[in-house]
Amino acid sequence: METAKKEKNELWEWTKALLIAFAVAAVIRFFLFTPIVVDGESMMPTLENGDRMIVSKIGYMIGEPDRFDIVVFHAPEGKDYIKRVIGLPGDHIEYKDDQLYINGEAYDEPYLDEKKADLPEGTLTEDFTLEERTGVTEIPEDYVFVMGDNRRYSKDSRHIGLVHQDEIIGSTSLIFWPLNEIEMVD
Repeated sequence: METAKKEKNELWEWTKALLIAFAVAAVIRFFLFTPIVVDGESMMPTLENGDRMIVSKIGYMIGEPDRFDIVVFHAPEGKDYIKRVIGLPGDHIEYKDDQLYINGEAYDEPYLDEKKADLPEGTLTEDFTLEERTGVTEIPEDYVFVMGDNRRYSKDSRHIGLVHQDEIIGSTSLIFWPLNEIEMVD
C-alpha cells in the first residue's frame, strides 16, 4: 500500500514538472524567441536558403525597428518574410544609380558590397522613388519600408507595399544552423 502511494506521488511530481516545462517553453516560443527557416534567396548573400535563425520578439514589444534591422513579418500572402528595414516613419526613400537616399541624404549599405561585386553588369537596385512604388511621399506613422539584400530577386515593399509595424514578429541576427555557419549577421 505504501509503495503504491509513493509511486503515485512520484508520477504526479513528474507530471507537474513536465507541465511546467511545457508551459515555460510555450511562453518562450510565443512571447520571447522563435525559430525560423529562411525560405528563398531574397536576402543573399547575407542569409541563404535553408539558414535557421532565432527571431527575437522582445525588442519590438518595448521599442520600434531601427534602420537596417533584419526583421520577420507577416506578408500579405499569408506567409512570413525576412527583409531589411530601409525606411522608417517620416522617411522619403529614393534609389538613383544604385545609391540609397533617405530624406535626400546618401546612405552606405555595406551589406550589399559582396552582391554588387558579383554583378556582371548593371545595378543591383533599380532606380525608384517612394512615390512610384507606394503612392505616398513619406512613410506614414507605424509603417516601415523593407527590402531584401538580393535586390534583383526580392519581393519586398517595392511590390507588396509598406509593412505595418503590427505585422512585424521580431528581429533576427543569429544563424544557428547549419552548425558550421553559426554567426551573427548585420
